Amino acid sequence: MIRKSKQKEAIFKVLKGATSHPTAEWVYEQVRQEIPNISLGTVYRGLKLLKRNGEILELGFAGTQSRFDGKAENHYHFRCLKCNHIFDVEGPVDKKINERLAQKIGFTVFEHRLEFHGLCKDCQP
Repeated sequence: MIRKSKQKEAIFKVLKGATSHPTAEWVYEQVRQEIPNISLGTVYRGLKLLKRNGEILELGFAGTQSRFDGKAENHYHFRCLKCNHIFDVEGPVDKKINERLAQKIGFTVFEHRLEFHGLCKDCQP
């Protein structure tokens, strides 16, 4: 069982209230407003625990800092290649794809991630 702490609860609250997919450093700056003496290391450890517990997602895009998502249920993302903003893509998630792939290749598949890349509405010419 994961022990509850004021720090972890503050980190989770910040992520749940975020409309973007923030970096650990952004989360740290927000949590410091409530807990001024919190360390960046504590935020990283809290994020790691929340991820391991399935309460948040960590989005690791190639060549960029990890971003975190307070919406833990499986969903897809769109990343703008110009402004680097990450958007949730609303729509159906293919829940059977893991089973189909596992049957085809003989591997055990626990999850999948689908990311779209392009230009958001604001960045299009």
